[in-house]
Amino acid sequence: MIRTTNALLICAVFLCGLEETVLSQHGHCAGNQCFVLFQEPEDFPGAKQSCKKMNGQLFVFNLLDIEAILRIQPSGLSGHFWLELPSTGTTEEESTGLQNCSSISVSPGRSNFTVLSAPCRDNLNGFLCQYTNEESCSGLQADGGAQVKYTTLHMGFEVKDSETFPPGTIAVAEKAGAEYPESKHVCFSSRWTIAPWNCEVLQGGCEHSCNPTPTHTCGCPAGQALLPNKITCGTHPCAKCAQGCQQEGDTHVCKCRRGYRLARDGRSCEDVNECEEETPCTGEGLECENTEGGFECRCKDGFEEEDGVCVDISICEKCEHMNCISVRGVYECVCRKGFKVSAKDPTKCDLDCTERDCPARCIANSDKQKKDMQQCFCPDGYIIDISNTTTICSDIDECESKPCDHKCENSFGSYRCLCDEGFKLNQQGECIEEEEEDGSGSSPLYPTPASAHPATVPSYIKTGSVLGITVFLVLCAVLLLCVVQNVLKRCGKFELSSLKHQNIDIFYLQQVTTETYKRLSIDKPLKNDSQIL
Repeated sequence: MIRTTNALLICAVFLCGLEETVLSQHGHCAGNQCFVLFQEPEDFPGAKQSCKKMNGQLFVFNLLDIEAILRIQPSGLSGHFWLELPSTGTTEEESTGLQNCSSISVSPGRSNFTVLSAPCRDNLNGFLCQYTNEESCSGLQADGGAQVKYTTLHMGFEVKDSETFPPGTIAVAEKAGAEYPESKHVCFSSRWTIAPWNCEVLQGGCEHSCNPTPTHTCGCPAGQALLPNKITCGTHPCAKCAQGCQQEGDTHVCKCRRGYRLARDGRSCEDVNECEEETPCTGEGLECENTEGGFECRCKDGFEEEDGVCVDISICEKCEHMNCISVRGVYECVCRKGFKVSAKDPTKCDLDCTERDCPARCIANSDKQKKDMQQCFCPDGYIIDISNTTTICSDIDECESKPCDHKCENSFGSYRCLCDEGFKLNQQGECIEEEEEDGSGSSPLYPTPASAHPATVPSYIKTGSVLGITVFLVLCAVLLLCVVQNVLKRCGKFELSSLKHQNIDIFYLQQVTTETYKRLSIDKPLKNDSQIL
């Protein structure tokens, strides 16, 4: 890219110097040679010097080339023009001290010329030059039937009917009757570079101005817009459109870029909310966020992107031990040593007991000096017990309650059922004959909560439990007896003074012996007799 820019700047030295020259010369190129007829009065030495200034030399006569040069000249051309004749060694003109030099006399009409000799100091009508080119360009392939006009500014002539074109040639493609050219190109390094090019070379090929930064682009004065060829300014029918337009028949219709739609005014563009009108983000954990001219698919809250996929990490915020890991793209809670993830709640951690007896998990209570067993917890399949004043969790032997049809195998915190030979376990945990249903002969482990089998506790626990219950019942009986005695004492002293009335007999209960009862029985009839009398 740097090499291309530097070479273009070198061409600019020649191009800019003759940019304003009115072209009246016409040339012809074939292969790596270009031939031009200049209509500028000069003597023979001056003609040679002019050709040399433009990196050429005076034309050496060749019949085919001279006919091609004259064929492209305007009709009616006539006059005398300097050239050189092919020779070897020292020419005749040089040997005679430049007395006479070669020229050609052209008459009106194509190919009407005569080679003559004229005094070298005479000013003839012009001269012919030839140039040797490197890295020439072939003809430009224009689209849509456009005609191409070639101009070689640094040599000061217009090229016509040529097969090749020298570096620095400007090619302008135009359609018949068009208001502006289709495109402009410059020949460089055997290829055509489309305008706008480097702003330092012929203003980038722009009609009005060239902006070198950030890229070489053409600019237009106020009130005008850059036409589709990107070099010409004018009032374009698409100038009123916010983002561009497209020709449809004989009219131009405003168009919008992807992510926008045409507004009601037919000129401006409004953003399309793809998130509301479409469902572009369909992956798990994805949500759509609308942007100007587009949208973005992002992970929802509680999800995190991993390897281009949104992974649910919401469980990590709920983990009891505040730790989680990713297992095959799925996050799971992790418990500290001595705990395991609860089978009932994947965010909770249960004690992990892998032995017959394990320390219980107890909640400290500052109000009590002794530990309360109700504040201690054991994992499923274990029961709370006390050993040497320490609360422990002891494994429950579920097999004592005979939960299986045939055989039961106890394990720490669980058990499993086995079937006899010829039977197998079904999904309901029942043993059935093998021909009835396909399945495995053993079952997975079934953890049993401690409360599910209260009677099936180990024998070494039963003795202590019975003793405790007996002591408790004795204490209850003693307490009940005390309550009854206290009630009886209070009833012996109770007086219903508020119920006393002259017509109401009040009876008092009194503890009597057998002798007293007999005496009262004899006195009562005597009293009744006296009342009758």
